[in-house]
Amino acid sequence: MSKLTAKQNINAIVTAIKAEETSLRARYPILEKQNSIAMVSLLLSLCSFIGIATLYYFAVIPAWLSIILVAFITSIVHELEHDLLHKQYFSKRPLIHNFMMLIVWLMRPNTVNPWYRRKIHLHHHKVSGTSQDLEERLVGNGIQSPFLRAVVILDGLLGLLINSKRFSKEIRGFKFLQVFNAGAPLATAYFAVLYGVIAYYALQFVMPFTLPAWGAELLAVAEFLMVVLILPNMIRSASLNLITSSMHYYGGVTNVLEQTHVITSRWFLPFQLFCFDFGRTHTIHHFVPNQPFYIRQLISKKIRPIMAQHGVRFDDLHSLKHANKYRVKGQESLK
Repeated sequence: MSKLTAKQNINAIVTAIKAEETSLRARYPILEKQNSIAMVSLLLSLCSFIGIATLYYFAVIPAWLSIILVAFITSIVHELEHDLLHKQYFSKRPLIHNFMMLIVWLMRPNTVNPWYRRKIHLHHHKVSGTSQDLEERLVGNGIQSPFLRAVVILDGLLGLLINSKRFSKEIRGFKFLQVFNAGAPLATAYFAVLYGVIAYYALQFVMPFTLPAWGAELLAVAEFLMVVLILPNMIRSASLNLITSSMHYYGGVTNVLEQTHVITSRWFLPFQLFCFDFGRTHTIHHFVPNQPFYIRQLISKKIRPIMAQHGVRFDDLHSLKHANKYRVKGQESLK
């Protein structure tokens, strides 16, 4: 690790990231068409989603393939939303910007609305690594119990219900209904369908019964949604929640160098697939937030060694045993 001060290390990383982006943009002028790239990416993702759902509806592709493909597509859409939160696209054209915000939410209905998420995400950048980071705590960061962490990672609504009392005590301004209502009506409908289907099959297992005609039609719609929307987003969000809650530190953080570590471990590769390589690229975003996701992906191979040289940790999975706490050298071996 460099013997420079934290500020000097941070400046070196930021300078390298910006220089690499400048070089990349100079080599590929099309990257200046940032708004167009984003819109094309969104429309292609939306058309692909509709196409996959259509193919599944007509039994051209099996359910498992539909689930995997939609999970991958929505991981790209999540990155688009992330950039929209930082107003990377159409910032001077609010109608188009908000249209894109709506589409990314419709394709990922198990999340709070992006307008509310913008608020907690920008706050995340200010308080990352502390108890006030609501965004990361909602997905499992800082939880000691592996079982509770798994529940929160898999089911955001259940996690919110379980942690609501604790959040009320520890996070300034936290209000359960504010977060819960930020998901309405899409997340509300998403979880209603999910829990409804689970409840139906649980009852069928215990005491089989026959549905009336209208009930059978409703179940068919619910099962279709499970395959083309709900299960894919469960895979996508669980993969993202696992990686982001593992790579962000909680406690002991004093600067940007200590907010995250980079995850490159092969054990996380299946999950990286469904969150667009988040573990290997997201740390770049903490140093330079206003940068499109595809730029981070293109420069990450060159930037990772520079981050390592200047003090960013890699695959610090030992931190999970200590509820993500950032521990300085000499503390790692302490219980």
